[in-house]
Amino acid sequence: MASARKPVIVRKFSRDWLAGYAGLGFSADAAELEILDLAGKVVRVGWEQVKWVCYVRDFPAGTADQGNPERLLRKRFLTRPRAAGLWLRLTLVDGDELEGLAANDLTLVQGAGLLLTPPDTRSNTQRIFIPRRAIQELEVLSLIGAAGHRRAAAGLPATEQPELFPGDAENS
Repeated sequence: MASARKPVIVRKFSRDWLAGYAGLGFSADAAELEILDLAGKVVRVGWEQVKWVCYVRDFPAGTADQGNPERLLRKRFLTRPRAAGLWLRLTLVDGDELEGLAANDLTLVQGAGLLLTPPDTRSNTQRIFIPRRAIQELEVLSLIGAAGHRRAAAGLPATEQPELFPGDAENS
């Protein structure tokens, strides 16, 4: 059974970070992000301070991971992604650029932010939530997986092909 809280690392614009457990959904009208830290205390962080929230497999164990606890080594795709979704490039308020795959649904225009699949899914970071306040620029690079729509359109009944030279062909 899935837990109601997932392990996250919250990166702030001040380059500080916080590890803990967050709820599954973020409310668009909430003024703060609520995290249960590793010591068991509830910590509230204002959305204006949050750069991103990374859903991770595990927390940093030693001092080697203190500079990059998310272990987010690649922020861009090396080749075209294979998974379905919208391939996005985001420029954040602090100038940092990040690419990811987002679902092609209403969450792009509604909600508190965007949930992206990062370029390297084998790293520690499984998903990245970016609050809308943190996004300065958003660019759609490609729609991946639209072939299903073309296949559905190909299954429509064919209409009769119009004649190239209308008229009576027997009189010529």
